[in-house]
Amino acid sequence: MYIANPDRYKKMEYRRSGNSGLMLPVVSLGLWQNFGDHSSYENMKEMVLTAFDHGITHFDLANNYGPQNGAAEKNFGRILQEDLLPYRDELIISTKAGYEMWLGPYGNWGSRKSLLASLDQSLKRMGLDYVDIFYHHRMDPNTPLEETMGALAQAVRSGKALYVGLSNYDGPTLEKAAEILTDLNVPFVINQNRYSILDRSIEKNGLQEMTNALQKGLITFSPLAKGQLTNRYLNGIPADSRIRTDGRFLHESDLPQAKVEELRKLNDLAASRGEDLSVMALRWVLDKSGTTSVLIGASKPEQILKNLQVLDSKPLTKQELEQIDKIAHRIHEIEAAHA
Repeated sequence: MYIANPDRYKKMEYRRSGNSGLMLPVVSLGLWQNFGDHSSYENMKEMVLTAFDHGITHFDLANNYGPQNGAAEKNFGRILQEDLLPYRDELIISTKAGYEMWLGPYGNWGSRKSLLASLDQSLKRMGLDYVDIFYHHRMDPNTPLEETMGALAQAVRSGKALYVGLSNYDGPTLEKAAEILTDLNVPFVINQNRYSILDRSIEKNGLQEMTNALQKGLITFSPLAKGQLTNRYLNGIPADSRIRTDGRFLHESDLPQAKVEELRKLNDLAASRGEDLSVMALRWVLDKSGTTSVLIGASKPEQILKNLQVLDSKPLTKQELEQIDKIAHRIHEIEAAHA
């Protein structure tokens, strides 16, 4: 029988999500990859329990995480029932709906029908009465925003979600959505968006600025830019890398030699700080104003432990931040030239 590490809360840092009462660990575990039916269940379980044993209380899912769709929720639900159920009140479990989930017109986007049906399915797969955070996963250009926000309000009123969040929104749409949710008295506490040294989209589309202005939390995914901000690709592409074995999200063409040379400069900067590039990349996100938590992914427990080294890292200096920005700018120029 699993017994959690009694020292699990001694080192982890927890931050308030905006001006809400919800506290999240600065490092959360995302189940986007490596929790589908093609993965080893024992490895999944070891990753989840390793995370919890080190103070990671937040586990982030979505209805379509897999493969196949729903597989990550099903597998996490099994881990929960077998090992973590006694600790349910110490966990923050989130899920989302908004990307294509099932056939037909109701398994996608942001209609009331789609969101509430999806939430019911997610709860059934995980064996839960409620989730802590329910997100709308992406903006819907065709459904009235009032309908989508009303569905999130219903999720809370029905007791099936404690809080709601928005994912992959831009600043202007976020502002409108937040106004509706405030009028509906809905506990909207967090935004989830991609953010990394190499992807500054939320700085350009107004999301980061609006999140801070509204005093909402920000949790970021892909902080390592699909592995580019690690030392994994600095000396060639390993045979067991996702580029070779999957290829859905990162391709060899994404890593021209000129770009790799710049990534090596980032790696050298991290080494001068006495840490791995991945740790410095996580620290960069956590140092940004308004960041509540950073979502990591992993394929093995050792990667989780390595990422947790960010808890020992020091804030980046002004000089280091300027150096990172210069390298990132050159990388963007190289990417534009190869587009």
